[in-house]
Order: sequence, then structure tokens, then C-alpha cells
Amino acid sequence: MASLPSAKINELYTQFKSDAVTFTKEVIAVTGLLPGMVSLKCASMFFPCVIYSSSFEMAKVVANNKSGIIEKQKQPGSALSIRFTFCLRETGEQVVFLVPVRFSSMAPYSGSQEMSILNLQFSQRPPDDLIEILGHVHEANYYSSTQSEKLFPMTPEAFRKMRFLNKEVVFSIGETNLGSLPRELGFKQGRFILKDTPKSILEKPFLIKFNFDNPHETNVLECTVLKHEFAVDHPEISIVTLAFKEPVLLAFKLRLAEYVSSLRIAPSKETPGLKPQTEVKTSAEQTEIEPEKESVETEKPKDEDSGTKIAQS
Repeated sequence: MASLPSAKINELYTQFKSDAVTFTKEVIAVTGLLPGMVSLKCASMFFPCVIYSSSFEMAKVVANNKSGIIEKQKQPGSALSIRFTFCLRETGEQVVFLVPVRFSSMAPYSGSQEMSILNLQFSQRPPDDLIEILGHVHEANYYSSTQSEKLFPMTPEAFRKMRFLNKEVVFSIGETNLGSLPRELGFKQGRFILKDTPKSILEKPFLIKFNFDNPHETNVLECTVLKHEFAVDHPEISIVTLAFKEPVLLAFKLRLAEYVSSLRIAPSKETPGLKPQTEVKTSAEQTEIEPEKESVETEKPKDEDSGTKIAQS
């Protein structure tokens, strides 16, 4: 059963009903689709098929011409539907539902004489489960496109919405692993707070690892440094701006999109960050992010290790 409020389901349906999601390996993984348990039902019989894509209005499936589905669906009174089966990643629960369809057209699949791609029009609005599952993918793609250059402050609400296992992320540089705190995250870039940053971090691409819960998973993104800044009176503390190598994992975009979507209802307050003192430019200087024009002075907390104060903005 869909977990989103009906108002949200209706919003997703209205906004994305004509947009198709193609079931690539990555989409299959994040949606929990069980391809081997998707089939066509005609009358009381089930016929194997491969789901190629689906919107909220129609779907494309690939079927074997010898399966008999083409002839069966032509018979009077042979109602046709698609059986979808998903395994919800958060709970492991299987969700199975039927979507009534009408045969629209067919064509050879990739020039094959044995396989055809069938265009199937939905006879009615699909179940809320399908709208929710595909709607999350639509939102991830929508926000990663329309908000691609924006950075979102990592507030406590952001960590909760994205379901971080812990607030620390890991920079993996060769044999070295460094703990870091995300200050701001975007779909293409992020800003992170580091302590005792080695010079090698500026010289070559490296990996950053995000540990998430519900479901438990690690998202690994390849990064390059755009900008490296030091904190006032605290040179061992750095703010590092990173560019994520494209294409960014869909699983990561899904989590960030869930948080971004909630900002329209309850905008989060910006979190204070470290005030830059000096800047170390890299070879990616031409794509670096412009510094914020506005800042808010906050109380200067003491560093837990050294007891010195850090300027924040």
C-alpha cells in the first residue's frame, strides 16, 4: 500500500502522468522491480514478458511472438492487464498489483522476428503504488535537472530525510580514509568540512562514501576538488567544494530529492558554516563555485580537540 498522502500521490500523477520511466538496470535496482515476476494476464492466463518502460498512462513490454499472447488478446472478452511485482527496499515487502490495459500497437523488437514490443494503453488510472514508486524516480530526475546548480544546507532535517546512518562521510584517497562532515549537498556538487586535509586531495580524483539507512546502503561517488578553503585562525580545518562525476548515482539523487521536495512545505533554516580565510585553487578553477554573498555571524564554538575558536559564517 502506498505510504504517501493522497494529495502527494495526486500531485505526482498530475505532474508526471505522461512521462515514461525506462527500466534500466539502475532503475530496476532502486525501484525494487522483480522483472521475473512481471507478466501479462489475459483472461485467466499469464504470459511472460519484459517490462521496457511505463508512464502513468501506458507501458511498453517485450513479448515472444510464440507465447500466444497476441492471438489471445484478440479473442472477445479477453481482458488484458499487466502484473507488476516490486520488492520495497525499505521493508522487503513484496507488492503485487494488476493494471488493466488495452492493446494499442506492436512492432518487431530490435528487428527480431521472434520478439515484439507491445504498446499498451492503461484503461484507468494505475494503482497508487505504481504512482509512488515511479513518482520518486520522476522527482529525482526533475530536481536533479531543475536544481542542478543549487546547494542545500545539511540541517538536522536534511540528515533525517535522507536517512543518513551517521553524519560523517568518508573520503577515500588511495589507501587513506578521511572522515568529513557534509555542510551543503547538491545534485552535482557538495561542500564538506575536513580536518588536517592532505595536499594530495587537491591533485587527483577520489571517492566519497555516504552511508545511509532504510535501506542500509553505501553510495560511492567519484569526485574532484573545485575549491579548498581554510578556516579563520584554524588552518587545519578546511571547507572543500567537490564536483561529483557524472552520471551521479540515481540512489543518491532519490534521497536528496526526497529532502528537496519537502522544502516546499517546510523550508529548512540555513546552518552556519566555517568562514573561509584563504583559498587554494586547483586545475578545476574555471568551474569553482562563487562564494556566498550573505553571511550570518554566529557564536564561535570551541574545537573539541584544540580548544581554539573557529569563525563561522
